[in-house]
Amino acid sequence: MELNYVTILIATVVQFICGAAWYTALGKTWGEIHGFDKLSKEVQQEMMKKMGPLYGLQFLVTLLTSYVMMLFLASLSSEWHAFGMAGFLWLGLVLPTQISAVIFGGTESKWIVKKIAIQAGGSLLCLQAAAAVFYFL
Repeated sequence: MELNYVTILIATVVQFICGAAWYTALGKTWGEIHGFDKLSKEVQQEMMKKMGPLYGLQFLVTLLTSYVMMLFLASLSSEWHAFGMAGFLWLGLVLPTQISAVIFGGTESKWIVKKIAIQAGGSLLCLQAAAAVFYFL
């Protein structure tokens, strides 16, 4: 497989949209985990106003993920397909890293399982969405 930078950009946008949809759908629980629900509406709105640079950074790291996925896929034998590759990357690299980050990142014990499930589920969804772009384009 040859590197196609338009496909990499499309995969990035698709991952970004999937991640936004995932965390929006689970926003109430995500907010409780991080204590956002206890903040005043004014503080929440002020925090939202400052999110632009963070969304920009997230887009850049998602672009990096798409690029590395495409590089990895291009180096695999033809017996592999994008969905399997994405699943193995998630299982062997992303999931263990996220579990460690949640366990040792100061998450209250009552939220550990839910936070891992939300983060890991969102990551798997996004990686599989990028794989779909690579597979179909």
